[in-house]
Amino acid sequence: MKKPETSLLGANTQSKGTINNQAQALDEGCTRCQACISHCAFLQKNGMPGDIGASLLAGEAPIDPFACSLCNLCTAVCPADIDPGAFFLELRRQAADQLPLKPYATILGYEQRGSSPLFSWYGLPTGCETVFFPGCSLPGTRPEATWWLYRQLSKQVPHLGVILDCCHKPSHDLGRHPFFVDQFKAINDRLMTAGVRQIIVACPNCYKIFQEYASGISVSTAWELLAESLPDLHLSAITPVQVTLHDPCPLRDNQDIQQAVRSLISGQGLKIREMRHSKKRTVCCGEGGSVGSVHPELASRWGKIRRQEAGDDPVITYCAGCAGFLSRAGIKTIHLADLLANPAKALSGKITASRPPWTYLNRIFLKKRLQRALRPDQD
Repeated sequence: MKKPETSLLGANTQSKGTINNQAQALDEGCTRCQACISHCAFLQKNGMPGDIGASLLAGEAPIDPFACSLCNLCTAVCPADIDPGAFFLELRRQAADQLPLKPYATILGYEQRGSSPLFSWYGLPTGCETVFFPGCSLPGTRPEATWWLYRQLSKQVPHLGVILDCCHKPSHDLGRHPFFVDQFKAINDRLMTAGVRQIIVACPNCYKIFQEYASGISVSTAWELLAESLPDLHLSAITPVQVTLHDPCPLRDNQDIQQAVRSLISGQGLKIREMRHSKKRTVCCGEGGSVGSVHPELASRWGKIRRQEAGDDPVITYCAGCAGFLSRAGIKTIHLADLLANPAKALSGKITASRPPWTYLNRIFLKKRLQRALRPDQD
């Protein structure tokens, strides 16, 4: 299990310097090489990060930060090592009080339901120090694969608990920082009080949130744990075919997770062809930053890039949100959990991800199934 990079929630709730300081750092650090612009439609429309910073310092009308996907590809490709992504997130936080919430009603309603008593649940058996946190999307779209993951992890982790809750990344990315901090701190405090010190996630967004904001709790992914016990998984033998892989952008800097995923896919006998944008330079699927709610033309550009790079190869990803967005972009997409749980069916395209309202029913049924399996000391 990996330790979080930051250990104090309070330290993370503070702004990374003032907007002016960040704008000045962009203005002075940006070499105007246009490396980031060549990849990003948002920057192609708004200009180089250094020029955006200079414009803000000059008192000109700011850009719309809610048109940025917050995928941090600009940071990943920058030869000058500046961080435009952090600046755009801080701009969102500064503008959050005036943010019209109506365009984001769907995602915020989804977030609210995820933490409601109907869908959330803390299954903590006696002696539980480690919990599986599958996130919101995977249990709804793929309940059987989520159940398979839980059963596999429970073989490796004694007294494994399960947490069904929302990490509140939608509010985090919309700049609703005080609300996000309050909600996440409640989760963190509840886990600490119960004696939980390790969390295993299946969602890349949950990983990023827990890694950055959790206090006293280490975080890793289900994929890393499964890769460590690859010989014991007894994965089904399938006909070797070529696939390609979409790395979710929240994990672009985590080579260990990326390698674990590739080991699991190769363990199925599949041949992986890497796309141009992969690993550290992966692109957003289109979901990032809820851009599609207000700028669908910018969100769709990412899907076009992926469709061009994937060609005819099936695309495997390890994010339920990415799987949904890429599928809607016309790409044959397979979630890694489906591939591991039922490889032949997944590769043949016979597994269909559920959609609302079935996703909500799936979450309720899975919750009851887990409750019967765990019979925890506290519900």
